[in-house]
Amino acid sequence: MGRLKVFDKSPAQLGYSFPPEWHPHRATWFSWPRPEGISFPDKYHTVPENLARIIREIAPREEVHINVPNGNYQRIVSDQLKANGCPLTNVFFHHIKTNENWCRDHGPAFVLKAGRGGKTQAAIVDWGFNAWGGKYPPYDDDDAVPTRIAEEFKLPVFYPGIVMEGGAVDFNGAGTVLTTESCLLNKNRNPKLSKKRIEQYLKDYYGQSHVCWLGEGIIGDDTDGHVDDLARFVNPTTIVVAVEEDPKDENYRILRENVKRCRLLRDQDGQPFDVVEIPMPGVVEHDNQRLPATYVNFYFVNGALLVPTYRHKKHDKKALEVLAKLLPKHQVIGIDCVELIWGLGAIHCLTQQQPRM
Repeated sequence: MGRLKVFDKSPAQLGYSFPPEWHPHRATWFSWPRPEGISFPDKYHTVPENLARIIREIAPREEVHINVPNGNYQRIVSDQLKANGCPLTNVFFHHIKTNENWCRDHGPAFVLKAGRGGKTQAAIVDWGFNAWGGKYPPYDDDDAVPTRIAEEFKLPVFYPGIVMEGGAVDFNGAGTVLTTESCLLNKNRNPKLSKKRIEQYLKDYYGQSHVCWLGEGIIGDDTDGHVDDLARFVNPTTIVVAVEEDPKDENYRILRENVKRCRLLRDQDGQPFDVVEIPMPGVVEHDNQRLPATYVNFYFVNGALLVPTYRHKKHDKKALEVLAKLLPKHQVIGIDCVELIWGLGAIHCLTQQQPRM
């Protein structure tokens, strides 16, 4: 810890901010799941192939960094990737222990600022992590990941001292952060903080100027309502929001309410957003458990958008078409995530971007 530079001011005070996901990446980070982990009971054997398919799309576009516990795991994961058609070119391993594989939530939040002579500087924000409200102990290894990465890259660190997960927030790149009341105001995260105080933390430590709030999360989401299952920015002025067309579906009311709220939101300049609806994939279940399947758990990489699909021919096709129309300069790529969603997360939940400096 003594090797790290720790600030006594916030990122916002020092000119740092968290870039939008479409900002050019240096890398994407993963934490490889362990067979003994809790995320994929009785289905871990299906996961390496699914992860290899995702990494196979990312590695030609940017570096891939994977956290594994030790050298033995590195060899096992290397063999799994190669066996599933994923070359190791541009793939880098780090011996950093994790409890689970949801790097979006426990991974580092990279913030950037313009330095002297136009040179960009990077730092890491190490938010507290408590496994989505203490649901899945132990989580001490996950909580330590951002600082471990900062040590390896010799980057300075900010410590807000409160719990925050990467899947709970989304950014438009112009100063606005989008989040949900059901997650960030849940007493299992930061019970002593008011809504106003939480907003201030978002502004101070992500370097933003404005906060927009949505309501409840979708059925089956054990995070208490992460926004990356509900609505996402695809540019500074456009929000893609999930909608359920079947009035009998449990998500129908929740998502209709979120659409209404999206249409009432205003950006950092007081302007309304363009709100584009995208369908839900319908009911996706395993062992009679409703899973939080949604197309908005997509992930930007350099030149592409990776979108989870769920073997629903009509809805998969419609979702990809909507996103391709919005992002003509990106290759929109559907990746089957039926096996991954048994872990209650998809592509965005697994990944954390490291922006290019």
